[in-house]
Amino acid sequence: MTEEGASSESERTVAFLLSLRARGVRDLPLLRAMEKVSREHFAPSRFADLARQDVSVPLPCGQTMTAPHTVAALVGALEIKPGCRVLEVGSGSGYVAALLAAMGAQVVSLERYRTLALAAHERLAGGGFSKSVELHHADGFQPDRTLGRFDRILVNGVMQALPEALLARLGQGGRLVAALRVEGITRRVVVTSGENVFDHALGPAIRLPPLAPGLARAL
Repeated sequence: MTEEGASSESERTVAFLLSLRARGVRDLPLLRAMEKVSREHFAPSRFADLARQDVSVPLPCGQTMTAPHTVAALVGALEIKPGCRVLEVGSGSGYVAALLAAMGAQVVSLERYRTLALAAHERLAGGGFSKSVELHHADGFQPDRTLGRFDRILVNGVMQALPEALLARLGQGGRLVAALRVEGITRRVVVTSGENVFDHALGPAIRLPPLAPGLARAL
């Protein structure tokens, strides 16, 4: 890359981060991860020009890459600690899994669309995240018990209700972040796990696509 090209890239990165700060993102470890992990690497090539903008980006299988400020609202609510074990439901492009890994988490990511799972696996490997992210073509509504329990669970989409099988994967003292449709409004929800009890705290309205259960048959 030429000096001029490197300067232009740096300017785009700074503008991207400033736009997130203007939207209220203040989590420094998350901002550092968003600086480190190239969103262009995970976006389809035909939409690379949109990767440094705070907008959602279309993916195959009718899915989308969530807008960065929404990603920040979800990931920030997880309160990630280095070394914590995170289950992600809805791998999409693999970008959010890469952010979690860049923040020091060990990630297990589940994606119902085989097409997306294969592409995300390749992008994560190409970005150097293979040791930190384990990706499966699987139903995130019914995660396999053999995966064990997790310190954090992130659901990248809207559910009508949180499945018991998913809550069962949350370890004591753990934290789950998702979006629920409540009285016609999609709101972020944070679930914390105590001793034989789950505490649900509804947060602000959030814009995310719905999640479907099961494995996609054709894709």
